[in-house]
Amino acid sequence: MFAATEIKRLISEGMPCEFVEIQGDDGVHFSGIVVSNEFEGKLKIRQHQAVYATLGALMGNEIHALQLQTYTPAKWAEVRKDLGF
Repeated sequence: MFAATEIKRLISEGMPCEFVEIQGDDGVHFSGIVVSNEFEGKLKIRQHQAVYATLGALMGNEIHALQLQTYTPAKWAEVRKDLGF
């Protein structure tokens, strides 16, 4: 079983992020928000793939599901208050 804090650490160390929030308390199903300049000009699927790449083989094994919301810093500035951040 994995902790949300460990997933946050792996993502933060694996790519440049301005903000990472990961939630999930059952050890295998998680949701999160990742904000990165790396997402600039990329389709959502490519943004998600970039995040999954930081987790490597853990995805589909120890981590069964990770629901993501990914944003560029500019888009995050627009939506963060609506999301309660």
